[in-house]
Parts: sequence; C-alpha cells; structure tokens
Amino acid sequence: MPAQAEPQTFEEALARAAADAPGLRAGALGVEAAEASAEAAGRLPDPRLKFGLNGFPVTGPAAGQFDEIMMTNVQVGIQQDVPSRARRRAERSVAEADIGVARAREDIAQWQVRAATGQAWIDLYYAGRRLEVIDDLLASLAPLWETAPAGVASGTNRPAQSLGPVELRAELDDRHDGLRLDFAKARAELSRWTGDPAPVASGPPPAMDLGPAVLDVDLDGLPVLRAYRPLRDRAEADLDLARAGRRPDWSFEASYARRDPMFGDLVSVGASVRLPLFQGNRQEPVISARSADARRVTAEREAAEREWTATLQGDLAGYEVARTRWVRARDVVLPNLRTRADLETASYGAGRAGIMEVLDAFTALANGRLDALDKEADVARRAVRFTLTYGSDQ
Repeated sequence: MPAQAEPQTFEEALARAAADAPGLRAGALGVEAAEASAEAAGRLPDPRLKFGLNGFPVTGPAAGQFDEIMMTNVQVGIQQDVPSRARRRAERSVAEADIGVARAREDIAQWQVRAATGQAWIDLYYAGRRLEVIDDLLASLAPLWETAPAGVASGTNRPAQSLGPVELRAELDDRHDGLRLDFAKARAELSRWTGDPAPVASGPPPAMDLGPAVLDVDLDGLPVLRAYRPLRDRAEADLDLARAGRRPDWSFEASYARRDPMFGDLVSVGASVRLPLFQGNRQEPVISARSADARRVTAEREAAEREWTATLQGDLAGYEVARTRWVRARDVVLPNLRTRADLETASYGAGRAGIMEVLDAFTALANGRLDALDKEADVARRAVRFTLTYGSDQ
C-alpha cells in the first residue's frame, strides 16, 4: 500500500522520536535489567545439598556388605557458603553502579536521538524548499523554451542559439532529479527516527538566533560527561570488590548419617574458611588492576571534557561564520541577482538582449536562491544542533 504522508512540526517530530525510537526502548530495557539484577546482589549464594555413602567396604571379608559394619553410613547434609560482609557490600555497590551506568546510557541515547531527529527534520524541510525553488524556476522558464526556435525562424537569433536552451533545460532537469533524491533521503532519515513511513516537515523551522541563555553552556550538564560519574562509581565498586578478596570467606555445613541400627545414627557439623595467605600473588595484582581502571575513568573524563570544550568553541565559531554568510547571500547577493534578471528581461523585451542572456540570468537567480537556501539550512542545522546538544533542554 502506498505510504500516507503525515505532516510533522519540529516539536512533533521530537516527540514522536522520543516515543518510538528503538534505541530508547533498548535503553529503558537496559535500566530494567540492571534494576532486576540488583535484587540478587549481595545475597548469600544458594545452599548445597550433600549426600553420599561413607565407609562402604570394597575389600576384605565384609566387602560389598552393609550389615554389621559399624563405619558404613548413608549421609545427607546441607552446606552454606557465607562470603565476607565486605564482599557482599561491594557486590551491592557494583549492582547499584550498574543501574547508574544503564540510566546514563539511556540519557545519552535520548540526547543523541533528539539531536539526530532535529537535524533530520531540518534536512527534510529545506530539501522540500529546494524542490520548490527549482519547480518555480522550471515553471517560470516554460514559456521561454519555445522562444529560441521562434527567434531562429524569424531571423532574430542565430541557429546555434536554439541549442542553448535545450542544454540548459537538461541541466535543470538533472538538478531537479538530484534534489528529488536528496528529498527522498531526508525523508528516509526522519522516518528512521520517528517511525512514520512518509513524514512531511510542516510548520516553520525553529529559531536560528541563539540567545545569550543558550550560549551560556555548562558542559558538566552534557549527558556524555555526566555518564562518567556512574562509570567512576562502577570502577570504585569493582575496586572495593577486589579489596574484599583479602577478607576470609566462610562455609558452614551440617549432615545426618544413618548407620546400622545397632550402632546408632550420627550428626556432624563443621565450618571451613578460605585463607588469603598469598595476597601478593593473588589479591594484590587484581586490586592494582581495578585501581588503575578507576584512575583511567578519571583521565577519560578529563580528556572528554577537553574534547567537548574544543567542540563547543568550534561550533560557536562555525555558527557565527555560517550566519554571516547566510545574511550576505540573502541581503546582498540575492537582491542583486533579482535585479539582474529583471534588467535582462526588460532588455529582451526591448530587443537589446538575446534569449540566452535571459535564461542565464534566471538560472543565476535560481542558483542564488538555492545557495541562499543552502546557507540558511546550514545555519538552521547548526542552531538546532547547538540547542539540542548544549541547550537547557538536552
């Protein structure tokens, strides 16, 4: 069935992406999994059921006999391992840190989806406007396509001049096809984030002027930098768990042994303890590794902050340059091209210019309009990216 185009404003596209993006559902499931796993963290391991046959003779006069053998018994018992309190506390800390890491990943996914959706909407919006410009140009030039052959027949134009409009029209048709392809790609990209099969960007684009409130950026609020806090907590919890390996773990057991009735049954209780005697070769290397991991997270956080500081400065500079170029194209270049097209049209009407001069002027005007749209789209894309990446609503 053909897809039904559904108009979406900028805010509607962001809302649809937040409700439908598979990556966000995956992030929520990650948080759910971490919270479920935390329920079992730090608890005692499952007890062991022990059973066996003890003291059964296999050689000698009583080999293979149960009766009248004092030491033969059938034993059943239970054993419970009890890790140290420090180990169980560290396991709970690891589980809680995993929840924080999962939530940080979910925040990053939401942050990335919003930024990608906003830029996809901008791309689709301006792809549609570019198509409108080229369609308007083709429609305005349609009456002129037959003028060149008529001018040749009347002797006004040379025969070779009748071929110029044909080449120009083919070039414009090629460009129109390219813009149609760009529109299809932009629609597919927005559909990727919103889930709509054939979205249509409707309504005005968001504001392209970044005010002082938006430009006052707190990099510590970026989800990608906030994520290092739970990552550091996870590394420190792993370090505590490694240190807990220096504490002894216990194991307790109790058993009941049934013998021949003439001797009576037996009850046994016991305990065992793990002795971390060789920590220099066992526990200490693991502790050193986890300590290095904790320091690595701190160093990565510093490196990421420097990277985002440089990215922020580059984005600000890029936005200012892009906006200056757009204003120049809109207020200087484009009015000049419109005036040129009007003058060439008037000269053609007065017989002082040929058809190719008019077509060239209108083509230059179309190129100017498309160039101005490209520059406007660049500014809008940078503004949206800046707002959704660094703004207060990220």
